Amino acid sequence: MEHEYYMKRCLQLAENGRQNAKPNPMVGAVIVARNRIIGEGYHVRFGEEHAEVNAFASVKPEDEMLLNEATIYVSLEPCSHYGKTPPCADLIISKGIKRCVCGCVDPFAKVQGRGIQRMRDAGIEVIVGVMEKECLALNHRFITFNAKHRPYILLKWAQTLNGFISRKGGPLQLSTPKTQMLVHQLRAENDAILVGHTTFLSDHPRLDVRQWSGQNPERIVLSPTMSAQNARPSNWTVAATIDKVIAHLYATKKQSLVVEGGRMTLQAFIDRGLWDEIRIETAPVLITDGVPAPHIPSDAHIEKIESIDGNQIITLCR
Repeated sequence: MEHEYYMKRCLQLAENGRQNAKPNPMVGAVIVARNRIIGEGYHVRFGEEHAEVNAFASVKPEDEMLLNEATIYVSLEPCSHYGKTPPCADLIISKGIKRCVCGCVDPFAKVQGRGIQRMRDAGIEVIVGVMEKECLALNHRFITFNAKHRPYILLKWAQTLNGFISRKGGPLQLSTPKTQMLVHQLRAENDAILVGHTTFLSDHPRLDVRQWSGQNPERIVLSPTMSAQNARPSNWTVAATIDKVIAHLYATKKQSLVVEGGRMTLQAFIDRGLWDEIRIETAPVLITDGVPAPHIPSDAHIEKIESIDGNQIITLCR
């Protein structure tokens, strides 16, 4: 229970890096000695100090003598390679830390257990797997990108109570002001967003984060025929196939993609097994005819159900 208590604090700290840490993972670190926290930190921004560095920097001079009896808790395995910053495993060793508790192993090819082994070779006790599920879930985009060599793919749509996503020949407003705002939050938390060309031509979506704080995702129109001049500025990407889009995103280190297209686009991703999460917003509305929602994959299971402004939002995962 003690380990879980401090790991929960690591996860709370790590969340503060959600907007600016990417493409690095979100990481939190807590240093504990004599049953109290003497230092803590998180990875604030890509290219800057990692969570462990910030945690050690926060230790007060009068507490530095406690480091040789301290435990450092880290939500993700400390790095063991030179990137934009030196290896955190080496820093932990140099500080004389007694024990390191890691939430999960880092899947990044240059780490993958090397940080853990380096600390153990230096005589540090290392415990791995405390709240592992939660620590992995925090960085599901980073982990999917490194493990599957493609972005994390989230499919989303809104539908009526009887399963239609739009009227035939026209859009249908189903989201509420609050759920629309949450969609903009979702866009701000992901690297790219995609719609099909029919949705783009009929709805003229802006696909930005105007109702939330953060950077606009890269905007993609899935179409084999459109040319770039038909879209808004040059940061729009037109791709002929889903494979081309996935390859482009992986090559440009975009770790996540939100698909907000119409039924054909969404179903195409589902049919190819290219999805990691599905979010379905259901409004208490009935229509007699319209475009049916995509078929839910047979291997999907319910992760979460929420009720917001009278609409139900179901999150499905594999």
